[in-house]
Amino acid sequence: MEYRIIKSPSQGTLDILFRRKGSASTIPIGNYGAVGLVQGRLIDMVFAADIAEKAAGVVVEDIKGHCPQNLIMIAIFGDTASVEAAMKDIQYKLKESKTGEIL
Repeated sequence: MEYRIIKSPSQGTLDILFRRKGSASTIPIGNYGAVGLVQGRLIDMVFAADIAEKAAGVVVEDIKGHCPQNLIMIAIFGDTASVEAAMKDIQYKLKESKTGEIL
């Protein structure tokens, strides 16, 4: 899995992400302080989206793309501290689930 955080994303970056969103937004598009990007297998991305939304006040959207390896990307929108907290929680809980520490 790959992770990236974009702090203070440019309007052009936000435009690219919003054009590639997989669904219509249920939450108004706002000015986000950061965007977290997570790419991996579908099962992990659904798990990661759930973790992120429970961990912090963020909005998670699926991002459409063309990947021959069938990887999926989600974008986590919010203020910088919330996105960072969500990303750390995702990394921690995904690692725990793969090592068998969580039942």
